[in-house]
Amino acid sequence: MDWPHDPDGEEGSEGGRKYGLAILAKKLDEDEDFPLSSEEFAEEHADEPIRINYKSVVSVADIFEHVEPAEYETIVNFHRGVGAAMRSGGFWDYHPVGENPEKKRA
Repeated sequence: MDWPHDPDGEEGSEGGRKYGLAILAKKLDEDEDFPLSSEEFAEEHADEPIRINYKSVVSVADIFEHVEPAEYETIVNFHRGVGAAMRSGGFWDYHPVGENPEKKRA
């Protein structure tokens, strides 16, 4: 796929490889962007690349197909909601298991 910018370049990862949710969070200003509409965020950044791991790059639109909340009140809510969407969409292959294997922690 031809991306609007290199996912590993300055615009995509600030000169070093950053992955997934870290890239999405860098697109936000915690003080000015909340509450945040999921739809507006997805429309504004739809074609931008997000590196998932060392071998996979997907678009913001691909991730936001799995996002359920229509709006996020805080950046913490954003992290939780988008993290859950990335897990349910199969974008994260790491799921830590602690004392309770049924409980998935991010």
